[in-house]
Amino acid sequence: MAINKLGVLGAGTMGAGIAQVGAQSGLQVVLIDLEQAFLDRAIKGMIKNWDRDVSKGKITERNKADFLNNITTSTHNIDFQDCDLVIEVIVENIDIKKKAFKDLNDICPPQTVIASNTSGFSITEIAATSGRPDKIVGMHFFNPVPVMKLVEVIPGADTSEETVELAMEACQTIGKKAIRAKEAPGFIVNRILVPYLNDAATAYQEGVASAEEIDEAMKLGANMPIGPLALCDLVGIDVLLMVIEYFYKEFGDPKFRPSLALKQKVRAGHYGVKSGKGFYDYSKK
Repeated sequence: MAINKLGVLGAGTMGAGIAQVGAQSGLQVVLIDLEQAFLDRAIKGMIKNWDRDVSKGKITERNKADFLNNITTSTHNIDFQDCDLVIEVIVENIDIKKKAFKDLNDICPPQTVIASNTSGFSITEIAATSGRPDKIVGMHFFNPVPVMKLVEVIPGADTSEETVELAMEACQTIGKKAIRAKEAPGFIVNRILVPYLNDAATAYQEGVASAEEIDEAMKLGANMPIGPLALCDLVGIDVLLMVIEYFYKEFGDPKFRPSLALKQKVRAGHYGVKSGKGFYDYSKK
């Protein structure tokens, strides 16, 4: 089954990125969010990206116009009704996601595949209340979507092989490398990455070194492109804490115990870049 029309639920950074690569690949894209302001911001960001590509000679003004014409925005989920694939990219809260999937089931035709961009929640649990568990799959993109090549494709317990194949094909269509992952908290990347970030926060908590020194050590000693604490700030410390707490609950393994430093930052409202302060102060940058 070919993908011709792609639906994206959620116009935040990740949703906008998925919509952008879909439009660039020639797909008709429907981008939906609760408020028009969110949609306007997403389109503005895409235009900025395309303007930069035009200035570098990577695309033409005609390309930019074509990409933009491929995108329709809406605040009504009913506009997903003729999509072949809908990707959910909303808040990382499993109860909210389950409600969204139930609503999408009532709107989309039976053949529509509905995917979640969750970074680690159970696809099986999300699918169980969806009304179409065989048509539910995980498609975990990475930020920034237009740059990062990987998509983890995760089948749930009842996901059909046809659904998995459609998700893999969709990744190829939009120029991404799909890797199939077994369902487990964090899948592949976050299963390895999140404990690394949590350990860095614990080292900071214990006074092993300053945030700057920890990040510099990992960049120079392990050839990391960005230090772990700067990455915590970029991801969002609140999001990171939620994920590591979920891991701890699911695995029951002490190695996933959340760092006190992460908890303190969240309690103080220091979420990282988005709040202006985290392990670093961004208010003056």
